[in-house]
Amino acid sequence: MSDQYQPVSETADQGRMAVNRKLERVRREHSRLMGRKIAFIGLIVVIIILAVGFIITLGPLGMTIPQVYQTLLARFFPQFITMDPVFEQVVWNIRFPRIIGGIFAGFGFGICGCVMQAVLKNPLASPFTLGISAGAHFGVAIAAVFGIAIVGGAYLLIVNAFLFAMLCSFFIVSLASLKGATSETLILAGIAVNYLFSSLSQLMAYFANDEQLRLMSLWGMGDLSAFSWSKFGLFVGIFAICTPILLVKARDLNLMTIGDDTAKSLGVDANQVRMLTMMVSSMLVATIVCFTGTIGFIGLVAPHMARILIGTDHRILIPASGIIGACLLICADAVAMNIIGPTIIPTGIMTALLGVPFFLYLVLKGKRKEFWQ
Repeated sequence: MSDQYQPVSETADQGRMAVNRKLERVRREHSRLMGRKIAFIGLIVVIIILAVGFIITLGPLGMTIPQVYQTLLARFFPQFITMDPVFEQVVWNIRFPRIIGGIFAGFGFGICGCVMQAVLKNPLASPFTLGISAGAHFGVAIAAVFGIAIVGGAYLLIVNAFLFAMLCSFFIVSLASLKGATSETLILAGIAVNYLFSSLSQLMAYFANDEQLRLMSLWGMGDLSAFSWSKFGLFVGIFAICTPILLVKARDLNLMTIGDDTAKSLGVDANQVRMLTMMVSSMLVATIVCFTGTIGFIGLVAPHMARILIGTDHRILIPASGIIGACLLICADAVAMNIIGPTIIPTGIMTALLGVPFFLYLVLKGKRKEFWQ
């Protein structure tokens, strides 16, 4: 009897061996693609580092790239490297904080846009379309026109913008917690909130004098000039808290893209993940917006660019979206500062002018799967 069943056993063993070989090939191919994608992200980081030196040289001072890096290194190694006091003032206190702030802001907008699009399952989701930026603008309008704020002094506008941005975020998150609230409902609610606070901001502008109206308009256009070393403590602290949480939830976001029911069957509470990631993303966006003003394009386009170039695995997609967002923002800001010198165009305007055509090109060209093959 044992001889009779031996061929069946051998066939089963051969089948298992074939399956194991296929799985091993899939693992090797996956590892190879992941390695290439990580290398691609590393290349973008290197490009950003090199771009920083080039961007600082732009302007009437006439610095060279070696002088820029020499000035930066002299700050940390003064006993070995000497630097020109004028170069130190321009590089370290004026241009470098603006670029670092742009990198942080672009990275934050990129990862938050990516997370919002994932949890809401909508490619149009972004901090701008959900009304967070409009809420921050209304907070600035109230502080500028009526002087209503929690704190005074240099942080009057910043704190008001943060509080009203968080107010919009809490509304969206609370709506997400309601049973039966779909992703389409949240997007529509965000658009409604966006229009509501935009209308209220216009109402404030109607009662504002020339100086107040100028302040509101400049803040609404978006700019990176508010960044300085004295304000980076809070900024970096919020990033250090929020960014790891979003990266840790990348695997859960991968499962949620298949469907909430499937994610639940695999041990992921989709509603809990949606609430947590939306809350963390909103806090990060509110922190950025209260410093930069309304820069509404990066959070929408950076995740799409990353998705076309990298793929849909959020373990790689989230950091890639942030890095691409940082690259987009500092490049757009560099163009805005130098294209019509000495006039500086607001950064928010330039991001849209430069980003929209490039984004449309990528969308019309479609996914190039052979890029990773």
